[in-house]
Amino acid sequence: MARNILKLGALEAQKTAFLLCDIQETFRPHIKHFGEVVKVANKMVAAAKVFNIPLYVSEQYPKGLGPTTKDINISEAALVYEKTKFSMYTPELQEKLKKDIPNLNSVVLFGIEAHVCIEQTVIDLLSEDINVHILADGVSSRSLMDRGLALQRMQSLGCFITTSENVLFKLLRDKNHPAFKHISKLNKVPTVDILGYDITSKL
Repeated sequence: MARNILKLGALEAQKTAFLLCDIQETFRPHIKHFGEVVKVANKMVAAAKVFNIPLYVSEQYPKGLGPTTKDINISEAALVYEKTKFSMYTPELQEKLKKDIPNLNSVVLFGIEAHVCIEQTVIDLLSEDINVHILADGVSSRSLMDRGLALQRMQSLGCFITTSENVLFKLLRDKNHPAFKHISKLNKVPTVDILGYDITSKL
């Protein structure tokens, strides 16, 4: 019997959610390659509109840490919500996901910090048997060691460690997809190699 292709890493737009985690302006001076994470987030926000994939945005204690950076336009997000829990997978998000995407199968996750909020979100999502795709070019931490080790741990847990370009072409599947030209433009500039998934040579 054929295996479920979504379990192998394929993506279907109607069964997918994009999760943007805590990319708040106050973190800019502290997070490695913050600007590159913002660029990837903007690419995914634009792609969410093209594929009609809901975008969910968390903000960690914004009363003290401020809102999502204004460099990312989240005005059309399906949900922007506050949290004190490190994981994005709060009861508020769970309820909204069930309402918006009853057949949710896969989540594409990006933001900060890789070893804290991203990783704890991963654990909660995997425990619900949801496939998780982590954008290696879209996550970071204050420490590159923390970032690299987090990617390694999340892969060992069963996540797909990937890039924004990989995810968007998985969603396209075919050059004849009506969004091909639009998505190709979003991918015109390749992922910055400094955020590449090389966790072995730099530890």
